[in-house]
Order: sequence, then C-alpha cells, then structure tokens
Amino acid sequence: MKILYVVNEARFFLSHRLPLGQQALQLGFEVVVVTAPDTGEEQLAAHGFRYIPVPLTRSGFVLLQEIAAYRELRRIYRDERPDLVHQVTIKPLIYGSFAARASKLRAVVNAVPGMGFVFSHRGVKAALLRSAVTLLYRWAFAGVPMRVVFQNSEDLREFLSRGILRKEQTVLIRGSGVALTAFESPTAENACDNATAGSPVFVLLARMLRDKGVEEFAHAAHVVKQQYPHWRFLLAGDVDPGNPSSLSQTELHRLEQERGVEWLGHVEDVPSLLHQADVLVLPSYREGLPKTLLEASAAGLPMIASDIAGCREVVTEGVNGLLVPAREVQPLADAMRQLGEDETLRVRFGKAARDKAEAVFSIEDVVEHTFRVYQELLS
Repeated sequence: MKILYVVNEARFFLSHRLPLGQQALQLGFEVVVVTAPDTGEEQLAAHGFRYIPVPLTRSGFVLLQEIAAYRELRRIYRDERPDLVHQVTIKPLIYGSFAARASKLRAVVNAVPGMGFVFSHRGVKAALLRSAVTLLYRWAFAGVPMRVVFQNSEDLREFLSRGILRKEQTVLIRGSGVALTAFESPTAENACDNATAGSPVFVLLARMLRDKGVEEFAHAAHVVKQQYPHWRFLLAGDVDPGNPSSLSQTELHRLEQERGVEWLGHVEDVPSLLHQADVLVLPSYREGLPKTLLEASAAGLPMIASDIAGCREVVTEGVNGLLVPAREVQPLADAMRQLGEDETLRVRFGKAARDKAEAVFSIEDVVEHTFRVYQELLS
C-alpha cells in the first residue's frame, strides 16, 4: 500500500511528521513525500522516502501559480494512485482535497496544525480572507472520504461552528508529539545554578515571526532588565522570508541593541538549549499545538505562554506555567519577573510539565493514534 504525505516544506515533514513516515515504512507501506522544491527535500531520501516536487508556496496568492499547483497535485494523485494521502497546512488541505475528489482517492487525512496567519490577524482584509478560506474549506472537504485531525479542541470547535465539517469527520490528536528520551536530562539543577548566579535564562524558541510574540518578548525583557540587568533573554530561531509575519535580520539586530535580548539564530540542538534555560516563553498570537511547548514540557521547563487556543492545551495556569494575554507587554513582564524571582515555583512547574508530557504528549502515542485513523479509513 502507498501513502502520500503532502506538505509545503520538506523541512516541516522532517521536523514534525518524520516518525509517521518511519512507522509507515516499518509496516510495509511505500511512502512518498510531495513537497515544494528547494525546501530540504534532498534529506528525505536518506530516510528512505521517495519525493515528488510540486509548486506549492506557503504564502501569497498568484492565481496562475495556484492553478498550476492544483493541476500538478491532481496529476500526481492520478499517476501515483495512493491508498491514502495525508495533507498538512492550508494550501495542501484545500488544493489536495479538490485533487483527491477529482482523482477518486479512497482515503484522505487532513491535518490542521493551527489556524495560522489567516485567522490570527485583525482588520477588514483579514476578515475577508478568513471568509474566503472558510468557503474554500467547505467546498474542498465536501464529498471526500476523509478525517480532519486537529491539534486542539478550540480549533476543532471553530471548524464545526463555521459549518466546515461534521463532527464525525474530525479527530483530536494533540500535536506532533515529542521524543521524551531526547529531553530527559533534568533541568531543575540548571535552574538552581542559574538562580544562584543571579541570572535566570528565559528563551523564546520559534521562527522569528511577529505572530510568535517576538517583539512583545523583547519589550517585556527590556522592562524586566530595568530591575534585573543580569537576567538573560534569548531568541532562538531563524527568520522566515516566506512568511509575511517574519521579522528581518535588521529588525532582530535592532531588538538586540535596543532591548537587550540575544538572538541566537537557528539552533540545531534544541535539547541542549532547553537544558541551559530556566523558563520557556511563547507569547504567540495563535497556535495549533506548538511543538516548542511540547519540547519544553519534555525538558521539564516551566513555561509562560499566551492565553490562547493551542497554548492552553499544554500550559495549565498555576500548575506547569503561567498564561498571559496575547499582544500585551506588561503582563508578560510581570510573569517573567514572578518566575525569575521564585526558584521553588520554577522547579514545581517544571516537574508538573514533565509529568504532563509523559502522560499526554509522547511521540509514540501520537503515531499510534494517527495510524488508528489510517486504519479506520482504509478498512
């Protein structure tokens, strides 16, 4: 049997869906990854996956390009005749579902990793775009033998309330999971050491997008540094020129100079980074279920996150972290100050975070639940 994974970027598949593909190979499936070119696809072959390039862009809308992407997906589906396709993010979901219906495919899994840029922005233009995307979702999902996987219950309810899906078409699987063993090194001792030195370390681990609250993090850090100049605030992640919300390198260097944060750029060894930190901060505007919070939980780190869908699935106020209003600087600064000053609270939150990761967010559970969805559709 053959599974096609359809994603905007090969790098995203490798970082978020690799265990699914590996499990499929172990079970004897042929696995093909359909992805945009020049997105790290050469690494797919090293894992045993065949890949097919398709002209998918993550952002923007140029009519002729979008039509070409849809036609190419339809050609691929008709040529490959997969038993199941698993599609991720808005364009693969919409174009792929139209193509799957035209190609009469027997099983489609659509994964909604979050409501994204379209649903997180305000204003008239954003509202019109949301209405258009909602209508496209309805048309695309009609008449397709499918399940739609959501990472948090609030996004699932929004799709139901907008009339995009029926309840029996939906499945809740919390995130892409995390390899618990990779983050096992205890962080409580690190937190104690840093606190003794008087310089707890706060880290925001994400792409450098405005939607991730990068600017709010920097401004809050500046507020806290007026009282605690030796505390450290790290930005870990690269810019993303393909995303309209991305900050530029120039803007990030300006935040370093004016707000006293440290921009590390892309970090390859995430466990080591988290083991050197005391608090993980994610003041995002909108999320599906952020992998950075799962990794922080697995590393036993206390967390500060926006009180929004997705983050609330991981962070429980007063149990494993603190929730703050999105887009606001002062409450974020207050939360940073509270956790920075209280080592005992950090240790308690960190232990609760690791316990929750072990109970809910292991990669093994995510893979098992996803393959149950596959089996239900293929049976």
